[in-house]
This record gives sequence, structure tokens and C-alpha cells, in this order.
Amino acid sequence: MSGQLSFPTPAALKGVRVIEMGQLIAGPFAGKTLGEFGADVVKIEPPGSGDPLRNWRLMKDGTSVWWQVQSRNKRSVALDLRSAEGQDIARKLIAEADVLIENFRPGTLEGWGMSYEQLSELNPRLVMLRISGYGQTGPYRDLPGFGSIGEAMGGLRHLTGERGRVPVRCGISIGDTLAALHGVIGVLTALYHRDANGGKGQVIDVALHEAVFNVMESLTPEYSAFGNVREAAGSALPGIAPSNAYRCSDGYVLIAGNGDSIFKRLMAAIGRDDLANDAALANNAGRVARVDELDQAIDAWTGQRSTEQVLAALTEARVPAGKIYTARDIAEDPHYRARDMILQQTTRDGYDVEVPGIVPKLMGTPGSIRNSAPKLGDDTDDVLRELGVSEERIAELRDKGAIA
Repeated sequence: MSGQLSFPTPAALKGVRVIEMGQLIAGPFAGKTLGEFGADVVKIEPPGSGDPLRNWRLMKDGTSVWWQVQSRNKRSVALDLRSAEGQDIARKLIAEADVLIENFRPGTLEGWGMSYEQLSELNPRLVMLRISGYGQTGPYRDLPGFGSIGEAMGGLRHLTGERGRVPVRCGISIGDTLAALHGVIGVLTALYHRDANGGKGQVIDVALHEAVFNVMESLTPEYSAFGNVREAAGSALPGIAPSNAYRCSDGYVLIAGNGDSIFKRLMAAIGRDDLANDAALANNAGRVARVDELDQAIDAWTGQRSTEQVLAALTEARVPAGKIYTARDIAEDPHYRARDMILQQTTRDGYDVEVPGIVPKLMGTPGSIRNSAPKLGDDTDDVLRELGVSEERIAELRDKGAIA
């Protein structure tokens, strides 16, 4: 098969069958992650249109290049879940699965007669990951929710951008991805409980805004203890100094000089021994009180130098600093390639594309790209044959439009 890569190491999740009913980002990213570590991911898509992600952002040969990453290691079954025949096939697939992933609006599966209670009667070992805007319970459960709304309600959007200006998105669908990663943690935990502790399957209920909120550090404790509402601070790290983005002659460099000894080395590197030896700046509290002065001193030094010169000097001084990478910088960086974070993948349309590698890196059972992303319905017949569906029945279902 075009795009198939060979890896001799056994996969950590070999033998785990996942049925993915999600679309776009959150559910499918969870399925992608499980698939990279060996799970057999069967993706159910509507006939004709398929997952809308197939048509998002930049397209090549009629398909989004994002799709090539999000759906690698998956098998595509084109199945009409709105039809009785499609729902019957889905139940048969789920009856033999370990995991079901869905990110529909709450109540959608129940409307198709596929509530967890009904499905667990068919398969008591089923682990069901449900990702939605606001969760399966609560007063907001029926409201439509996308990752961007989850980022807003989770507190992230309030902190992005410059103080007093319109909040901005971080540039990627971080709310969806955080929800997916929390979902994967839930799936692996539930599978371990089921298999190691003799437990049954269970539901993992992930709300987009809760996944965002879970990584918001000390936001709530600070409000609870002090009534403090953290505000947007641009590129700075509030309460930690100096840590900011500083202008160079040809761009910006991020510098984290906030450790006590690191601060001394940074000040020495920029020729400000007076600040390095100032007793009032020996700890973070003193530096925070004079953060504007420190930022101005650093900015005056970086502004007269190129990013390359700044990074060379700070590397020699052992001060954490970094260039703000673009996609080109990432693609050309030798460290990314040395760590296999840029891989070449052959699509089923026959062209090669460079794609992100696999995270995390397991030394004993590493993840892999075993197959390139499928075309719509590539695996419908094979998956149905595995269920014992006859060729005559497959043809009949296709004539009825239940499969494609």
C-alpha cells in the first residue's frame, strides 16, 4: 500500500481496537495518538462528504494536507449512521471494540439508539471517550461548543495578547488538542483499570473548556486566596523576571533569565555587572519590582545585535534563549530531524509530504506511521468482511446508500 512504512518493534497498543466516530479535530486527534502506538483505528465517516477535515485549509490533489497527519494509521469506513442499516453495522463494530471515540453534541448517539447503557449491554468491556463543548452533564451540555469557545471559557483567551487589546487566539486549535490529549489519558487509564484490575468498561467525559482550564496553572488559587485576576501580559511572564521577548535588529528572541544564577550570567553577558551585583536584584521578588528597568536594559543590548549574535552570546553564557521559529525554521532545523520529528510520508495520492513525528518517544515500544491517511471508504469492504458480512450483503448495503 502506498505510504506504508515498516517498523520491526512491537507496538504498545497492538490488539486494541478503536472505533472513531468523531470528526474534525478533538476526537480524531485522540484516535490519531492511539493509532500511532499500534491501536487498530477504524474511522467511521459519512458517505459522500466524509470528515470535513478532508477539505480544511491547504489542499493538494483535492485533499487537505492536514488530513494526511490527522488520519494516518486509520482505516476509513464510509457508513451512514442516520440509516438503520448503518447503525446496525456500527453496533456490530462496537461490540468487538475496546474503545469508542465520539465528539458529537451530547444526545446524538442516544438519538441513534447507541447510548453507553445500550452499547455496554453489547460490550461490557467498552471504554467510551466522549468529547464535547461542555460535557455530558450540567446546564450548558446542549449548547454548541468548538475549541475556540472552550479556550474562552477555560480562561485562556483572557490571557492571550497585549494588555488592554483584543484577546487573540494562540494560532492553533489548542482547545481541541488539549481535550484530545486528556481523552487519551482517560482511555489509557480506563483500559488499564479494565485489564489489570478486573474492572468493566466506562465512559470518559471530556469537556473542551475543562481540558483548557486544567492547564491554567494557579489562575483559580490566586483568585481564591487574593482576589487576583491574572491579566494578559503579551510576551512577558507575569511575576517572573526577566522573561520576555526582546527585539533584535532582525527579529525577536525569547530570553528566560529568571533564575538567580542565570540572571547574574545574563547581566554579565550584556555588560551590566552593576545589575548583576545589585543585592536588591538577587531574588525574583526584587527583580519583579524592577522588571521594566531590566527589560529596558536587555532590550537595549539585543536591539543592537542580530538574533544570531544574541543567541550565540547567550548560549556561551548558558542563558536559556531561543529564536521564534516559523514553519520554515522547524523544517530546516537539524535538531528536529535528529530527533525524528520531521518524517516523510507518502500519501495514497502518490506524493511525498513531510509531517510531524510522534510524541511521546517510547524507547521500548515507539510509535510509528504504519499507513498513510485513507481515502474515503478505502476500508469499508475489508472491515465488513471482518465482521462476517457477505459479499451479497455488502453490495445490497451499497445499493441502499448505507455504505460507500
